[in-house]
Amino acid sequence: MPPTIADPEKTQGVLKLALPKGRMQQGIFALLAEAGIAIRLGSRGYRPQVSLDGIDAKILKPQNVVEMLDSGTRDVGFAGADWVRELNADVVEILDTGLDRVRLVAAAPAGAVKDGRLGKSAAVVASEYERIARGWIERSCPGARFVRSYGATEVFPPEDADCILDITATGDTLRAQGLVEFDEIMESSTRLYASRRAWEQPATRESAERLVLLLRSVLEARGRVMLEVNVTRDALARVASALPCMREPTVSPLRAESGYAVKAAVRRDILPTLIPRIKSLGGTDIVVTQLSQIIP
Repeated sequence: MPPTIADPEKTQGVLKLALPKGRMQQGIFALLAEAGIAIRLGSRGYRPQVSLDGIDAKILKPQNVVEMLDSGTRDVGFAGADWVRELNADVVEILDTGLDRVRLVAAAPAGAVKDGRLGKSAAVVASEYERIARGWIERSCPGARFVRSYGATEVFPPEDADCILDITATGDTLRAQGLVEFDEIMESSTRLYASRRAWEQPATRESAERLVLLLRSVLEARGRVMLEVNVTRDALARVASALPCMREPTVSPLRAESGYAVKAAVRRDILPTLIPRIKSLGGTDIVVTQLSQIIP
């Protein structure tokens, strides 16, 4: 019989990881895979096998991930910052993956908004986020009535609600329903959290930090590329100083002292301006390659 969560002796030293079910799962599984951690879903679909030793994984809905971390039955888990705030969970954020970035906003039909506020005092506000919505009503729309939604919140207005609080990535779904954003409550993304109890235990915290190291190395590599360029002796100083590398560029002499090869891990988003600049400073034979992991 495999060890169970209820058997503390058999699970001693095992990091109990909660993985998200639903829209977050694909991105998290891909991140883990790039870090060399394979997740295999067997017949027991909610208890996958993890290739990294010392991890006991369980798949839960993001809301339940937060609840289990708050209660201490799971050590670390992936969830959205929106649900951590909604459930008022006492957890420790240890890594922001930057995945699934969304905003929690207030939106209503355009005609219902005046000067950035709801024009109706006795309004009805629909949302999946009851705690957050009630706090927003108290601050921004006193007298409004809250209605709990269970998905598809954007279809409530105008017949069943005057306003909604809902997450959006691009705003396209809201616009398709004729709604306009008029207030932003918070930004959210998929993050790795630890339970307070686990974070205060040295052994568990060390295991969690090792996991963070691996994941952070992938996230860092996703934002950078390796840029290699050949330069003459005269152009070396100009090109090397123009490379915004992590520390210092690597410089190697070419055969027969014909020049130098310079390489550095640079941010991917600056390539459109960096490559022409390097070329104008005398760089030649520029090669850009993908990175897998970066560990400072």
